[in-house]
Amino acid sequence: MALDPTKYQDWQISEEAEKNMPTPEEWREKLGLEKDEVIPMGRLAKLDFLKIINRLKDRPDGKYIEVTAITPTPLGEGKSTTSCGLMEGLGKRGVSVGGALRQPSGGPTMNVKGTAAGGGRALLIPMTEFSLGLTGDINDIMNAHNLAMVALTARMQHERNYDDEKLQRLTGMRRLNIDPTRVEMGWVMDYCAQALRNIIIGIGGRMDGFMMQSKFGIAVSSECMAILSIVRDLADLREKLNHITVAFDKSGNPVTTGDLEVGGAMTAWMRNTINPTLMCTAEYQPCMVHAGPFANIAVGQSSIIADRIGLKMFDYHVTESGFAADIGFEKFWNVKCRYSGLKPHVSVLTTTIRALKMHGGGPKVVPGIALPEEYTKENLELVEKGLENMVHHINTIRKAGINPVVCINCFHTDTDAEIELVRKAAEAAGARCAKSTHWADGGDGALELADAVIDACNDKNDFKFLYPVEMKLRDRVEKIAKEVYGADGVAWTPEAEAKAKMLEADSKYDDYTTMMVKTHLSLSHDPTLKGVPKGWILPIRDVLIYSGAKFLCPCAGTISLMPGTSSNPAFRRVDVDVETGKVKGLF
Repeated sequence: MALDPTKYQDWQISEEAEKNMPTPEEWREKLGLEKDEVIPMGRLAKLDFLKIINRLKDRPDGKYIEVTAITPTPLGEGKSTTSCGLMEGLGKRGVSVGGALRQPSGGPTMNVKGTAAGGGRALLIPMTEFSLGLTGDINDIMNAHNLAMVALTARMQHERNYDDEKLQRLTGMRRLNIDPTRVEMGWVMDYCAQALRNIIIGIGGRMDGFMMQSKFGIAVSSECMAILSIVRDLADLREKLNHITVAFDKSGNPVTTGDLEVGGAMTAWMRNTINPTLMCTAEYQPCMVHAGPFANIAVGQSSIIADRIGLKMFDYHVTESGFAADIGFEKFWNVKCRYSGLKPHVSVLTTTIRALKMHGGGPKVVPGIALPEEYTKENLELVEKGLENMVHHINTIRKAGINPVVCINCFHTDTDAEIELVRKAAEAAGARCAKSTHWADGGDGALELADAVIDACNDKNDFKFLYPVEMKLRDRVEKIAKEVYGADGVAWTPEAEAKAKMLEADSKYDDYTTMMVKTHLSLSHDPTLKGVPKGWILPIRDVLIYSGAKFLCPCAGTISLMPGTSSNPAFRRVDVDVETGKVKGLF
């Protein structure tokens, strides 16, 4: 029997549910897979995607369901919880359902945000494995990424120590003339470690490396992770890993992983990451976990590979986009779907009363500090003022030709009057709306949501991209800024505009996708501006080039690729029961 989430913590609910979790062999039979299509890894398994996709290539795709959210509070609004709850609700309705979620980073897991495994009875299990490394994909990505930095720094040392003749004779390598002031790449680790954002490496003698300024990012910000989320197969992975720009030479030409002859070894490290890991909800709906790229600099989605498999295996496939609809959904819409060729049937907009109150002028929400009473007591005025943010996101989804369903992810402090206010506003904006208590009640609490999603999937869909692929970079940014963010226009710094003009003039970048970089805490570039800001201009200060993934990333505001650990991090409460060896304290 499922534990009451008001009395038990998530790790305890997961531990209880795991007692009846299917084994890899039971999953194979349950899902109708062939023996060689399931790769057991302890009590988990990876799925051999190429064998599955080849065998099922002629099977019609199921219904494609995307989950996004309104602009969140710093606490998040429960997209993963809603994704799990929706799968459980659809399962209660007796349909074939599965999903795909991203792998969580160890940084947020050990910090403030937690593991992103959902919560309550809408939880992904086994929670310990999910939270602490899973089947090793992030570790393999770290090794691949850092190997590129090893190759770069070793090459810089050897080029400094040897003349051209000796360099060629000892190593067989030509001189790359790497500019130490234009090293684009840094190192990665899977924690939030602000002390490593800016470092000096190579301190010591001539044999201790090349001394220069360097940096660390969190592992999920690696371009290797971004690449994994968009590739179609191992050959595509190998090709893209060979074209990452690591630095520039002294003439301004890119120095790539291919120039360093390290792309093949990076692929060797990442060869096992190509297959998704199979997990399930606390009510035993199958869910793949694959990739975990940043949503504010990369695509912020689980992999195209997982979605392709899921649409063949299930009648309904649920996939989640990172952050709110202005970031995660926009990238799902104009990047992921363009790469995959897949068209969604419905988008679920996760909404909470507390976020609406924040957008309506409520007090500041601070992680680790108790919510002010405005968020826990009925306040119709704050909710009504905040509804503008929800309606803005509904309109964004409708521009894609997708049928939106607003999911009110309910907390026990939400009142009937507040919920009814949200429902009326959502329906007036042209969306279906469903109250859902999946956190407290699992699938039984998500039946209204499941029914609304099924109905929306049966509607006529007129999916279309926001802009044609031929549109130039600056025009794309202008269109996204105005139609998705609500800006009046775009202001480019002279350096950013010069870079954009250079990129537009070079046909090599014509097939690069536009991956906007901005805060997730506001529709604007300023995280303090809540609701739907008016009368503002989006400032673009730089354009990052991810040449392996083929991303051009216009940067609005400052985004750090290495988050910081808070003063009250989650790791203080994580421990191991020394009698049983079980991990406790995860959330």
